[in-house]
Amino acid sequence: MRKLNLLFFAVVGVLMTAMPVLAQTPNQAADNSAGLKAIAAGVGFAIAVFGGALGQSRIGAAACEGAARNPGAAAKIQTMMILGLALIESLVLFALVIVFVKV
Repeated sequence: MRKLNLLFFAVVGVLMTAMPVLAQTPNQAADNSAGLKAIAAGVGFAIAVFGGALGQSRIGAAACEGAARNPGAAAKIQTMMILGLALIESLVLFALVIVFVKV
């Protein structure tokens, strides 16, 4: 019964996605580049966010390790960590600005 339900919903899903295609008039020229630009911008921003998150996690881990090894320098390590996190986050925000400008 479960396989039958899955098959039914798959067929309904395919038929529902085909309905907008059949509703278009053949005289209109479709501009597909806007959608592709949005997809490319989303993928590019996702890569930028992923890289920024990896960088920030590595900075946090290195700062924790450094403070654990030398508790006397924890304040200086924390200052450098916050500066590094701010610079990485600014790069991600610049990527967001570029995404909005290009799309």
